[in-house]
Amino acid sequence: MTKKSRKAKPGKRDIIELSIIIAVFAIIYFTGSQAEVFGKVQQAVLYTGIMNANELDESSQKPANYDFKLFDVNGNIVDAKDLKGKNIFMNIWATWCAPCVAEMPSINKLYADVKDNPNAVFLMISEDRDFKKAIEWVKKKEFDFPIYRLATALPEEYETNVVPTTVVISAEGEIVVKKTGMANYNTRRFRKLMTAEQ
Repeated sequence: MTKKSRKAKPGKRDIIELSIIIAVFAIIYFTGSQAEVFGKVQQAVLYTGIMNANELDESSQKPANYDFKLFDVNGNIVDAKDLKGKNIFMNIWATWCAPCVAEMPSINKLYADVKDNPNAVFLMISEDRDFKKAIEWVKKKEFDFPIYRLATALPEEYETNVVPTTVVISAEGEIVVKKTGMANYNTRRFRKLMTAEQ
């Protein structure tokens, strides 16, 4: 006859470890740091290079639609029609979105590399309800790229239910990239895309 195995009761150490884990998750949840914490984890994945973004195939390119307007951080209107002939990097993001948080450093590095090129324009469009929160978050992170909020609806070509979504419009007026989800944009390929001449 075999003895019935009895379940081991959790010891004092097990209870302490579980309490610490619960406390950490509670702190993350109640301080609203989920996007920051999970964003850091996802950044580690991006640094491996396995999630570098690629251009669309030539056959997938579609004409861009410039029929939309944005507000900058000072409340000034920016009309996309005035940006025709430029390479436009448009990213739709939010501070509460962990994948957005994860890809921001790579976008900021790309911006730093090409910002002095007259052909490169960055439209970082915040989906945050409180635009001031987005402005403060970007300042806190010391990102240099300009951020905007929508003044009109985006055209159907760019509409998305997913953040982050990134669209690159060439100087020729073609949508050459449309990517949903996070990616590493700090690549030679994207620097070339953003500095190409018409």
